Amino acid sequence: MAFMYKPFELFVGLRYVRAKRRNHFISFISMISMAGIALGVMALIAVLSVMNGFEKELTNRILGMVSHAVVIEYGSSLQDWRPVAELIGQQPQIKGVAPFIEAEGMLVFNKRVKGTAIQGILPEEEPKVSEIASKMVNGKLDSLKAGQFGIVLGSEMAGTLGVGPGDKVTIVAPTANSTPAGLLPRLKQFTVVGIFEIGMHEYDSSLALIHMEDAQKLFRKDGPDGLRVMTTDMMQAPYIARSVMQGIPGKYGVIDWTQQHANFFRALKTEKTVMFAILTLIVAVAAFNIISTLVMMVTDKQTDIAVLRTIGASPRSIMAIFMIQGTLIGVIGILMGMAGGIWLALNVETLVPAIENLFHVKFLSAEVYYISELPSDLHWNDVFFIGIVAFLFSLLATIFPAWKAATTQPAEALRYE
Repeated sequence: MAFMYKPFELFVGLRYVRAKRRNHFISFISMISMAGIALGVMALIAVLSVMNGFEKELTNRILGMVSHAVVIEYGSSLQDWRPVAELIGQQPQIKGVAPFIEAEGMLVFNKRVKGTAIQGILPEEEPKVSEIASKMVNGKLDSLKAGQFGIVLGSEMAGTLGVGPGDKVTIVAPTANSTPAGLLPRLKQFTVVGIFEIGMHEYDSSLALIHMEDAQKLFRKDGPDGLRVMTTDMMQAPYIARSVMQGIPGKYGVIDWTQQHANFFRALKTEKTVMFAILTLIVAVAAFNIISTLVMMVTDKQTDIAVLRTIGASPRSIMAIFMIQGTLIGVIGILMGMAGGIWLALNVETLVPAIENLFHVKFLSAEVYYISELPSDLHWNDVFFIGIVAFLFSLLATIFPAWKAATTQPAEALRYE
């Protein structure tokens, strides 16, 4: 027969969702299913946003010290580096270029010894490729003068050695001097002229900066080890740096920031993927609660199904009715969860301090963690992807109960009515 409402499956499915239940337990289970999906989606959005925030914060801190790319010359140091730096700097995608020398040594103060990574820099060029000048907590980067043998230390290293501005520390270089007494390590006394704090243990505890000319004398180098390059787009830095160097004559290699810290960023990506998979299981469990809701609904609506079948509804139509009903329960939960997750992700940076003040606790102590605030970075593509995954789970959960409804025999259902 012809039904008044087209498509009538949608009309009946929506009526079943809105109608009051004779069995209140079914209504309760439906609400639990919606709430479970909503909580799962909200948690997934909020957690991924916080992980994105940590990834962004750590990336910015690392790139505050590590340039987007490093240019090296195969087979030798860059003795005549200025023409190459000028050619690179003329490209519109390049924000800055600065030379550097890298070496290792030991710092000695009184009876304290600390291994360190030493960088020789030009103070006037370094701000173009790093944020070190803005991270000084004592002194200035400009205090590094050629020939004066000044040194800038990380805050943790300065604390370990017990030194401050004005103190003199000795650098023990791995290169050796040949003397009548044999080979002796090269020693040079440097004056502490500043202290920086990046907020990452890797740099604050093991990095020291000196003037590049002083580094050349100490480590007997005739030029910088390479050029540090800052691009206009961090995420496109590998492509930009390599395309720029293709147009510059000479045998140059490029090492971008993703290669310098490949293991670190790979670990972050893996952790995010695993966390997504674990929290997706929560959404799946909540979505499959729809199965129990629909199974009880099918049992409760046996008479209705039989009547619909006798007036001409096909098994496919019956199946569509219950799939629409179950999917709608899932969609309502998903929309509630997306709204809650977006709100939580956008306000977590203010909510967490409020909770800490209310209960007098500190979730991320600055004495233990390098990032003491809970950052959040909401990615809309994550929100939409989570919504699609939750919708698919909800849709899959409706198939079996809807199929059972479609196989209901009218004569059996109406036998005792």
